[in-house]
Amino acid sequence: MYCNILVPVSFDEDRDIKGALDIARALSIENAKVTLLHIMEQVPAYAINYIPDDYLNESRNAIATELSKMASTLPNGEGVVRQGHSGRAILDYAAEIGADCIVIASHRPGMQDYLLGSTAHQVVRHARCSVHVLR
Repeated sequence: MYCNILVPVSFDEDRDIKGALDIARALSIENAKVTLLHIMEQVPAYAINYIPDDYLNESRNAIATELSKMASTLPNGEGVVRQGHSGRAILDYAAEIGADCIVIASHRPGMQDYLLGSTAHQVVRHARCSVHVLR
């Protein structure tokens, strides 16, 4: 059982967020801390001029609100929004908070994943703690 669990949250349709939260609950000890983390990818420089000024702030606030709502269903839940490359940012944040388990939802790999790799693959390969992958 784990006392500091990190659950990266992607709001993609093919990700089982509810399943990941259920697994985090099942793997946690009493009073465990569960952190829900969403990574906002950096907007490419060529596209930034086409995005309204307040769009990124509004998106960040909306995501933070949704994460807080989801985290409130967990005994010691917390929602966090960070920016960066998803795989690297998840690993960095897990190290920063001293996570002892990462519960990450994955999708069925497609051809692009075999060539480039997926976020879940990067986390599994480089995490310094236990990783539970949900498909």
